[in-house]
Amino acid sequence: MQPGRISRPVVGVDISRGSWVAVRLDADGRFDGAALAPTIAGIVADLGRDAALIGIDVPIGLSDTGVRAADLAARAALPGRAASVFLTPVRAALLEPDHAAATRISREVTGAGISRQAHGLRHKILDVDDFAPRSPVPLVEIHPELSFRRLGTAVIPVVVPGSKRSWSGIRQRIRLLAAAGIDIGEDIGDAGRECGPDDVLDAAAVAWSARRVLAGTADRFPADGADPGTSGQAVIFA
Repeated sequence: MQPGRISRPVVGVDISRGSWVAVRLDADGRFDGAALAPTIAGIVADLGRDAALIGIDVPIGLSDTGVRAADLAARAALPGRAASVFLTPVRAALLEPDHAAATRISREVTGAGISRQAHGLRHKILDVDDFAPRSPVPLVEIHPELSFRRLGTAVIPVVVPGSKRSWSGIRQRIRLLAAAGIDIGEDIGDAGRECGPDDVLDAAAVAWSARRVLAGTADRFPADGADPGTSGQAVIFA
């Protein structure tokens, strides 16, 4: 992926209440729509067909042997918020529908169990894992807490916004996105009626970072991670 001038839209995607929620930014980085879909393929068909890049707050690139270096690097970059980056379960644990059995597999491979929250996301993680190799649009992994931290240092001096589920945290995130030229209106269709506001804001922050990936200015975790789209080490961007 060659960095350069951004001439096409990008899309940011997050999980919201069992569905995918997506925010699209036009070539100038302005809000250009939001959508809900049950699958990543549906998001691409709705908002992403002409996109240059889609950023997703879900692991891309699963491990068979242990904890991903990308997760550890992202956690280290979020002091006080490290728990917002869950350690991606190994593939065999994600393929196991029973949580207790998945925990046993995880302990055998990594020495640690798997949280119910992480296991509960297995269908979404596996959706991306299945779709990524055949996606018509490049997909990259982006964590919104890292994106908002970077936004806070890039546009206005709010380095660590409050909890994304608090009123203060939501207002700070809206202000950070607005300062970056991303104004999400009140009427954004089903995404505005059916999603939590924090999920919509997270998707917008992911889209902001997707533009940074295209521009070649995004932070990478780990810093020496492989390029997106390769078969190498997983990498998280911000």
